[in-house]
Amino acid sequence: MTRFHPNGLPALVWLVCSALVAQPLAAASLADVIEGVRPAIVGVGTSYPPRQPIGERRPDSLRGTGFVVGNGHLIVTNYHVLPELLDHDNQQMLAVFSGRGRQAVVHPAEIAAQDPVHDLAILRITSAPLPTLRLGDSATVREGDAVAFTGFPIGGVLGLYPVTHRGMVSAITPVARTADAARDLNAVQLQRMRNPFDVFQLDATAYPGNSGSPVYDPQTGAVIGVVNSVFVKESRESVLERPSGISYVIPVTWVRELLDRVAH
Repeated sequence: MTRFHPNGLPALVWLVCSALVAQPLAAASLADVIEGVRPAIVGVGTSYPPRQPIGERRPDSLRGTGFVVGNGHLIVTNYHVLPELLDHDNQQMLAVFSGRGRQAVVHPAEIAAQDPVHDLAILRITSAPLPTLRLGDSATVREGDAVAFTGFPIGGVLGLYPVTHRGMVSAITPVARTADAARDLNAVQLQRMRNPFDVFQLDATAYPGNSGSPVYDPQTGAVIGVVNSVFVKESRESVLERPSGISYVIPVTWVRELLDRVAH
């Protein structure tokens, strides 16, 4: 016997129609999440004072991506994104770039905390607070979970336009490199080998400018990690002649620990 839904449609027809109607809603939900995430995405790099002698204007440099958390004054990024040296003679400064397009706003920044082992850094700005992202729980992440990440894959070549990619957590794997090549490791890599920790491996490709991008739940926008390929590839893929295009993510639990250090 065919059952009928209270509105008069056969149950099977009603279920099919409901599924078709729900599909656009799911797509709109991701669009809404991205719209909420995007204002909290910032560029991280260096800048010079706006007033310089004519003909001596030095360009700003976008080195990677960051995202705003907490009170709107704290920015999470990768440690390797930070410049090794600044041109103090010409007043070059560490900077955070907010906004969209070519009209980016430059915020002078300082390092509030850093963690080279997990390749994380927290920057602080003193200007007006920026929109923030919520941190999720990386302990609940499972292989097969869908994720999204937003950042500046090719830097600021075309202006400050955040780009979003979707992917899946394809593996949860230790970061440490095999011990047979230990003699070639530097001090930080040796520390990672002695105290290995898990990272998320994605089936999506991240580019150099994505370093520091938030990886988040595409349904809620909660951040579960930070994009990183540089130091993970140094650890896991340095024995390969041609490293892969696999992307890796530092779980947000290490971000929380670094933020606790800032708070105290």
